Order: sequence, then C-alpha cells, then structure tokens
Amino acid sequence: MVLCQGGEAAPVPAAGGKEPEVPLGREDGAGTGQPCLCPAPGVEAAGAEERRVCGCCSGLSWPRCCEAPGTKKKAACPGLGLFYTVLSAFLFSVASLFLKKIEDVHSVEVSAFRCVFQMAFVLPGLIYYKTGFLGPKGKRIFLFFRGFLGSSAMILLYYAFQVMPLADATVITFSSPVFTSLLAWIFLKEKYSIWDLLFTLFAITGVVLIARPPFLFGSNVTGIEGSYTDHLKGTIAAVTSTVSAASTFVILRKVGKSVHYFLSIWYYAVIGLIGCVIALFVMNEWRLPYCGKDRVLLILIGLLGLGGQIFLTKALQIEKAGPVAIMKTMDVVFAFILQILFLNHLPTWWTVGGALCVVASSSGTAIRKWRQSLKKAKQNEI
Repeated sequence: MVLCQGGEAAPVPAAGGKEPEVPLGREDGAGTGQPCLCPAPGVEAAGAEERRVCGCCSGLSWPRCCEAPGTKKKAACPGLGLFYTVLSAFLFSVASLFLKKIEDVHSVEVSAFRCVFQMAFVLPGLIYYKTGFLGPKGKRIFLFFRGFLGSSAMILLYYAFQVMPLADATVITFSSPVFTSLLAWIFLKEKYSIWDLLFTLFAITGVVLIARPPFLFGSNVTGIEGSYTDHLKGTIAAVTSTVSAASTFVILRKVGKSVHYFLSIWYYAVIGLIGCVIALFVMNEWRLPYCGKDRVLLILIGLLGLGGQIFLTKALQIEKAGPVAIMKTMDVVFAFILQILFLNHLPTWWTVGGALCVVASSSGTAIRKWRQSLKKAKQNEI
C-alpha cells in the first residue's frame, strides 16, 4: 500500500498485518487535503478478499475509488473561475463607486476602515491554521515591506479615486503586470524580453494619454474632474500605487509558498492600519462621518472589498492565472459603465485610447506569461 497525497507517493508500514485506519473524507474529495490509501501500481494484494479503502471517497472500496483508473470524477463547473473573476471585478468597481460618493471622509480614513475589515476576516484563519502572528524569522522583513507597500498602494489608489475620474484611475492600475515584469527583471533576475519592453512602452503611452500633461497637450485640458492640479496629483498617486502593488507581487514571488496567504494579508492589514492612524493624527483628519449615508458606504466598501478579494482568490485556486488576468480587465469595463450611469461623466477619446493601450499591454503580458508556464509544464512532463 502507498499513501497518496498531492500526487506524491510514500510507503506506509502496516502494523500487525492489518490495514491502517483511514479517516473518512468528504464525498467530493477534491481539495480536502485528506490522504487516501490506494494500491501501489502493479502490486496485487496478498488476500483475495483484502479490502482497499480510500479516505477521499468516504471509505468506498478501491474499485469505486476516485483514484481508480477509468473512474469518472465529478466534473467541475466549466468557467466557474472566470465567473468568480468577473464577480470580483464587479465588487471592486462598486466599492470604488461608493468611494466616489463619500463626501466628508478622507481616503486615508477609508483605508483604515478597510484594514479593520481585513483584520477581522484574517484573524480566525490565523488561529485555525496556527500560523502565528509574526511568521518565520527569516521572512519577517519581507512581510513587513509587503504590508507597507501593499497598504501604501491601497491608500494612494483611494486618493486617486477621490480626485480623478473613476475610469482613469482604474485604467492606470492595470499597468501593474507590466511594472511587475520590470521589477522582477531588476530584483529577481527574471527574463525580460523585447516583448516585455514593448508592453511597458504601451502602458506608459496609455498613462500619458490619461494624464495629458500640458507640455504635450497644451494648457487647455478638457474632460477632467475638478482642477487639472488635482487630476495630475491623482495620476501621480495612481502610478505610485501601481508601482507599489507591483513591488508587493515581486516580494510575494520572492517569499514563495513558505509563508501562509493569511499571514501575508495580516501584515498588510496591521501595518496599513497603524500607518493610517498615524497619518490621520498628523494631518488632523480623523473624524467620524457626519451623516448616516457615509457610514453605511464605509461599511459597504469594506464588505465589497473583502468579497472581491475572496472571489479573486477562489478564481486563482481553480483557474490558471493567465485567463484570470485577462478576464480581470472587466474592471475597466465596469468602471466606464458605472462612471457614465451614476457619475454622469462621459470619458474622453483620450481616456479610451489610454485604456486600450494599458489593457493591451497588461493582457499581452498575461498571455505571454501564461504561454510560458504552459510550455514549461509540458517540458516537465517530458
């Protein structure tokens, strides 16, 4: 007998000639993490009536086990991961719309409320998985910078949402995969090809079309919210947020699977909350919302952001990263639709052109990385 878990086999010693007892798993079996007892390939049992049980099939005998050759497995719902991605994009877009509707709350304070919701969600997971609150000693410095850069990206993005058109800020954030490839080349020595350079130039072109600096487009810039100074500040904040988010991806890639996902979010929320509270007292901006509508919107922003993160995580668990990254461009579509319907702000052709450049660059980067991963997987099989 062999113990099969995660595609790896290891011998299991028998005690007293008896089969070891196996806890019964769930009926679906997939992803339960339960080990299953299956016969070793090419090895016949000594007894004709030996019972072979599998922990992933609720104790069914081996011929009916889900691991048996020719057995039909329960088919996964096709496209479920992509549906989760679209739902995540919709929730994030609605949360951004609610942020635009809040009138008397600073973006840093909104970020603090978001961090509180993240902590409330992650804390039970840390206790359940017994990960601790600090993480491995050699990884704490990486976790600190992941939390600092991640929370900074969130604060800057919320500020950009408040001072510039919703679609413009959303489009700029989609240049994150391009900056991730560039930073991974610089710090992780990953390959950076001519295609990556081309996608980077496309993303920069898109950001320039959205920002429309006066030295290129003249002093009379139309189609922006408020003053051009606020628009430029929002653009700088959005670009800085994008670079910070790309840096967190590089750090997470450096850490790998040695740190639990919940612990990474925990650092993000705790460091973000501490930074937000300090910044609010320094700026003297800490105040409770004056009207009940803003308070409700704050709660909804926290819930929607949490829901979007959960569905995006679920999507990445059951679908390849490439299709998820491409489908996530629905964020831009939803941002344009919500901006037109609820904010009465029609995007200019410059914004549309910039959106096409950024979406093309991010999608091209995702497709290229996806094809590389598939090619590498085939080579490993050979």
